[in-house]
Amino acid sequence: MYEGVWVLGEERDGLIHPVSYELLAWGRDLADKLDVDLTCAILGKDVRDQAPELIFRGADKVYTVNHVNLGIFRVDPYARIIAALIEEYRPEILLASATTMGRTLMPVLAAKIHTGLTADCTELDVEPSTRLLLQTRPAIGGNVMATIKTPEHRPQMATVRPKSRKPLPRDPSRTGEIVEQHFGEQYLHSRVKRVSFEPDVTSEAPIQDADIVVAGGKGLKDGKNLDLIFNLAKALDGVVGASRPAVDQGWIAYSHQVGLSGKSVTPRLYVALGISGSAAHLAGMSSAEVIVAINKDPGANIFKVADFGIVGDLFEIAPALLEKLSQCAEKASNSNGGTKDD
Repeated sequence: MYEGVWVLGEERDGLIHPVSYELLAWGRDLADKLDVDLTCAILGKDVRDQAPELIFRGADKVYTVNHVNLGIFRVDPYARIIAALIEEYRPEILLASATTMGRTLMPVLAAKIHTGLTADCTELDVEPSTRLLLQTRPAIGGNVMATIKTPEHRPQMATVRPKSRKPLPRDPSRTGEIVEQHFGEQYLHSRVKRVSFEPDVTSEAPIQDADIVVAGGKGLKDGKNLDLIFNLAKALDGVVGASRPAVDQGWIAYSHQVGLSGKSVTPRLYVALGISGSAAHLAGMSSAEVIVAINKDPGANIFKVADFGIVGDLFEIAPALLEKLSQCAEKASNSNGGTKDD
């Protein structure tokens, strides 16, 4: 019998990555609907001492696997160990984040244990009559939303896009069980050797972690006009995003791309300039708290999700916004005695 909801936590550079807490929010909702425990399994070099944080964020139980060989993600030892844990504990649902790790590990794991996998889900729910996991994701290039079930095989497995759900509030009063698992060398060896690592230096900060994102699209007409977006982002203390057409034109690096084939973002403020709003783009940013759209086409899809819409020429509106922001900054500086402390 399969029972329980599991999520796969992630460790990076010796610390639990925030996507682990987002997964726990998804898992907590499903576990409560199924009236089962929520378990987090996490592998790494030094995750043992951090396990209580996963309890505080919603887990009922945490399985940790600590070993120096697991400090860098390599798919073969991770897949062996997770498959062994599934065989022993038999969860009915297993979730991972659609990060590099999740997108690499989960297909290998699905093949290894002979079950299905739905990738890049934007919504998860439970069908009350069957207890089946309802796995919703964009399909056909983002033009439709498909809901998928796994009626015959277990566990039901899915990856969910980072930043598609906010973590639960930290609750230090929560208690749970932490179990350290041990695996022999036959599980830990890898055919892959890490030679080096080079970070992406084309973006000033990861857009998926930003509170404010200012994004430009094909309405900019030319890559040199991205200066408007960079200046506006700087004035708002935000980061620069882009639609796929802007990236495909070679105007800006892929690391800035927002949407189904790029990054999902959930900032406090998302400003879209010259972005029409394809279904694929909307899937990556419609969860922002406040969306401001500037587009000369009143029928643009972006206005369907915008909280504030401006129909007009972005080449007139963006400079006006910059001027107003500059005036506000100068006024605030003067009211603080010429300092920038506030």
